[in-house]
Amino acid sequence: MKIAVPADSEQGEMRVALVPETVARLTHAGQTVVVQPDAGTNAGFPDAAYIMAGAEMAETVTDMLHDADIVLKVGQPTNQEIDNLKPGAVVIGLLRARTSPDMLSRLANAGVTAFAMELMPRIARAQRMDVLSSQSSLAGYKAVLMAANTIGKFFPLMMTAAGTIPPATVLVLGAGVAGLQAIATARRLGARVEAFDIRPVVKEQVESLGAKFVDIPTPEDSEKEGGYAGTQSEEAQRLQRETLAAHVASADVVITTALIPGRPAPVLITTEMTEAMKPGSVIVDLAAEAGGNCEVTVPGRNVERAGVTILGPVNIPSMMPGEASVLYSRNVAGLLDLLISPEGELVVDFEDEVIAGAGVTHGGKLVGIGAEVAEAAAVGGSG
Repeated sequence: MKIAVPADSEQGEMRVALVPETVARLTHAGQTVVVQPDAGTNAGFPDAAYIMAGAEMAETVTDMLHDADIVLKVGQPTNQEIDNLKPGAVVIGLLRARTSPDMLSRLANAGVTAFAMELMPRIARAQRMDVLSSQSSLAGYKAVLMAANTIGKFFPLMMTAAGTIPPATVLVLGAGVAGLQAIATARRLGARVEAFDIRPVVKEQVESLGAKFVDIPTPEDSEKEGGYAGTQSEEAQRLQRETLAAHVASADVVITTALIPGRPAPVLITTEMTEAMKPGSVIVDLAAEAGGNCEVTVPGRNVERAGVTILGPVNIPSMMPGEASVLYSRNVAGLLDLLISPEGELVVDFEDEVIAGAGVTHGGKLVGIGAEVAEAAAVGGSG
């Protein structure tokens, strides 16, 4: 069986879908792995490392793809890549399936079976395939370092001959994987940390990391299946913003991480709340790609408002491409273990809840979330 690893061509993408460590495991099991030259260079994995692991280097992308059984990507396949795939091929990547109906339709029309890694079910069996957790952990860590580099003060308590400098106060909004990693990193740097999440169940996790949980009454159904935060009424969001306003105003750094799958990020920090912060304060908005948790955020840019710097970074895991690629490659390897039989054959079993949960196209049709996205797009287009 042939597994192809093309380079990801999206602007700014530095990661690679398969690292030499995983290639060696696959080739040892008898699989053929073909890698596009320089696919891993930006992540610190030269072609020589892939060759040593048993991979072949492709002469052309077209030749690599036209007879590939499985194609591994970090992001979405390009239209040209889809056109070169054979019917029945499997494509795996972070497909942004909930917001890409046209791309999904193109995959279905090509007869390709596609799996969106971001849709991996949050169940015990799928933990090693949970790419959102692996990449979010990197984002939470990096966000704190970005804030520390931007703010003009110490994070830790500093006792000097000239007097004592109090520690920076960091407020983390959202205590999922990214938020918890941000809390842990800020604490390691010596900051005083507060955190808020609409799911009261995470209070214990926040406090176990040495942070103070900002306790605001929330609806009982604030946690959805799979551990995600649910949506709330406008009134509930307004009450939360009012309570959070004082905490935001007193913070030196605010890191926001709140996301709702398939929907714009909720606004947690209004323009007025931003302007009430101390000059020199910093906001790092990890939800920038989905519109941002801060009303002032501009995705992909750093902006200033009333002396406050608002960072709107996108694709943060790509800023740490080596580690991000290793983790992503291991996530993908977990899915490959379900798709490749002990005899080395491709087996796609949609009776398996992991396969069904991540699958978006199969047999020329849109399935799972893919079908839901297409239906929603059709309804929206007709309205």
